[in-house]
Amino acid sequence: MRVLLVGAGGVGSAITKIAARRDFFDHFLVADYDLGRAQAAVAALGADEQRFSACRVDASDEAAVTGLLTEHGCDVLMNATDPRFVMPLFNAALAAGSHYVDMAMSLSRPHPDNPHGECGVKLGDEQFERAADWERSGRLALVGMGVEPGLSDVFARYAADELFDDIDEIGIRDGADLAVEGYDFAPSFNIWTTIEECLNPPVVYESERGWFTTEPFSEPEVFDFPEGIGPVECVNVEHEEVLLVPRWVGARRVTFKYGLGDDFIGKLKALHALGLDSTVRVPVRGADGAEVRVSPRDVVAACLPDPATLGDRMTGKTCAGTWVKGAKDGRPREVYLYHVVDNQWSMREYGSQAVVWQTAVNPVVALELLATGVWSGSGVLGPEALPPVPFLDLLTAYGSPWGVREQGPAHAPAG
Repeated sequence: MRVLLVGAGGVGSAITKIAARRDFFDHFLVADYDLGRAQAAVAALGADEQRFSACRVDASDEAAVTGLLTEHGCDVLMNATDPRFVMPLFNAALAAGSHYVDMAMSLSRPHPDNPHGECGVKLGDEQFERAADWERSGRLALVGMGVEPGLSDVFARYAADELFDDIDEIGIRDGADLAVEGYDFAPSFNIWTTIEECLNPPVVYESERGWFTTEPFSEPEVFDFPEGIGPVECVNVEHEEVLLVPRWVGARRVTFKYGLGDDFIGKLKALHALGLDSTVRVPVRGADGAEVRVSPRDVVAACLPDPATLGDRMTGKTCAGTWVKGAKDGRPREVYLYHVVDNQWSMREYGSQAVVWQTAVNPVVALELLATGVWSGSGVLGPEALPPVPFLDLLTAYGSPWGVREQGPAHAPAG
């Protein structure tokens, strides 16, 4: 397998470190708009690692990416950029006859008249509109294959296959006790993406109603996370799982709730109130009188520390997981399937902070399953469309086990 990895930021660099320990591929071509960043990701692997090389590419230039895939005979494009670049990369892979994997899906657009009640353009809609083209090509676009979405979707499919006969609700629940020394506000993941998913209208799925939206940060609940993280208040956030899981897994309700905390939510609300979450370029006049046009959200991102550089200052654990409530053998059942990464461990073992490492390991596992033929298919598929047990077994073999906790009254979400 020959892989074109587009994006050499925190997650992209973690992908190279994880993949370098495996033998399922022939070559990784690491591409980034910043050639120096791509070269640094390759150099960090050591002089003896000859299966990686670096180049420059503009992820928004579909023709250039198509040419790169063709020139280097790449079997798959691994997208490690932010969601703005999903569609040009997705289309480039199709044009080049390559498979495609991403960790976030095409962007949503709120309903113009009722944004907090009805869906407008949903996450992934643009990609699913091209599903027939991918099916005709015989190639696979595996979308949403990070940790959330990604591993959380695998958990949903595993629960449906192995643990339940009937499912009332599947709820993705994400929480952490991470702290970053020296910063009052230092998101552990890409702030551009964080603003997008947290301030957009959250989507909820109900089998009798379909997909609908609510107010940001709605339906707060306290969820008790495992391995010492403990109770964290979680709120509704827009996320791909709610758009993916119901396509392949039967459940009466699907939600995504994120443990953000009052301080984090307050800062996001302040950014929104000031218009600093906007992606629309505005004119700014410099001291010399020259005018430039900048996106406020890009300015916010530029002012904050790069999440990939925070690992040495970070302590704690992050937990991604899927809470499922339903019945098995005629009896009520409630479980939480989860994956925890300790920042001290990920920094010691890989030099990557916990959140980016947890995101990065799952697409590498998926690439190995595709390379070995254990996973296969054509069209636009989410992780829950494929067999979950091989994925979970291989994740454990990578040295990162997952867990299942039977939920009792002490662990169930509290409204």
